[in-house]
Amino acid sequence: MIKHLLYFKLLFLVSSVLIISSCSKAKLEEKGFSVYNQESDEDNTDISGLDSNKFKTRPSEVLLTGIQNIRITPIYKVNYNKKSKTTFIGSNEFYSSYYEDEDASDGEFFSHHIIPGFEIAYGYNMVNISHFNLNADLPHHWFNESVLIKNIYYPSFGVDTLNYQPVHRDYFMISVYDEDSNHDRFVNLKDLRRFYLFDSNGNKIHNLIPKEYSVFKCKYDPANDYMYVSANLDENKNGQIDSAEPEHMFWINLKNPELSGRLY
Repeated sequence: MIKHLLYFKLLFLVSSVLIISSCSKAKLEEKGFSVYNQESDEDNTDISGLDSNKFKTRPSEVLLTGIQNIRITPIYKVNYNKKSKTTFIGSNEFYSSYYEDEDASDGEFFSHHIIPGFEIAYGYNMVNISHFNLNADLPHHWFNESVLIKNIYYPSFGVDTLNYQPVHRDYFMISVYDEDSNHDRFVNLKDLRRFYLFDSNGNKIHNLIPKEYSVFKCKYDPANDYMYVSANLDENKNGQIDSAEPEHMFWINLKNPELSGRLY
């Protein structure tokens, strides 16, 4: 059984490298949207397929979280298919590990989650998160303006164990392009990619990685319940990452994500 678990944890580490990096499952690449015209006019929204800050949005399905009274719903940009002349939105996709061990006879349980206690969702042109508190009957959006979301980490509905102890997460993390950092009048994959911590009420606490960096991948350490994040420094402050700019690594303590620092 010990050999079995060691094999699982090795695969667990390898698969986790893909958590923040681009996923090959995605059929469509995020286009982003214009931020040139900051006016908002819902009645005159153009969904002709051109990038624009005036676009309609639709919700996808409700996601069950491990916080009993909290449910979240990803919000997507409405896209237009010129060929079929129909509209569509992205769908929720989820990262999962390559191996599953549901034999809890020795007290250890691993689900398909890459990080114990977290589901990780992504989708084509996901632009906001709707947060709903069932006890307070109180919905709100995480971001005041539309953003381009790469990944959202939320407490898993099913309970995992790590080192034979139950794992309960009570916070959210999100990888997102939320600013036209390079000033080309678009929010898209050319901008800096931020990584934020949100509390159980859907309120942003702080940047997990400093704002002058752009994150691009991470690795999970199950022995310590740490996340190691690789990010490029925008050294010349032009709002985008150039190939010559330095790469640094950061650690995040997932038991208490407000504890973090630079590893390299």
